[in-house]
Amino acid sequence: MTSTYLTTLDDALALGPPPPGALSIPVFAHGSLDVRLYAPVGSDRQTPHERDEAYIVARGSAEFVDGTGRRAVKPGSFVFVAAGETHRFEAMSEDFAVWVMFYGPPGGERGSTPAG
Repeated sequence: MTSTYLTTLDDALALGPPPPGALSIPVFAHGSLDVRLYAPVGSDRQTPHERDEAYIVARGSAEFVDGTGRRAVKPGSFVFVAAGETHRFEAMSEDFAVWVMFYGPPGGERGSTPAG
């Protein structure tokens, strides 16, 4: 096993489409970390997840919607979503894609306070 891994957006896109029954393309896994590429077309059909997740916008733009409001995201934007929280992307550009990182136990790693 190698101790490092490197990929690009183009390489990850080439792994698609998502497998049957999945909304995102599996890219990398290690321990509890599951990295995927999510590039929804038309609408975001995701439902709340059982583990914590982090998004980094790879390309395009959208509005991130959750229980606290609606915020614009663009390349480089980082979004954290705790396990079980309802959220989605809307008003997505045609080229919208995000890296998604699921990690930790079911139910999430509760108790931590975000920095900032």
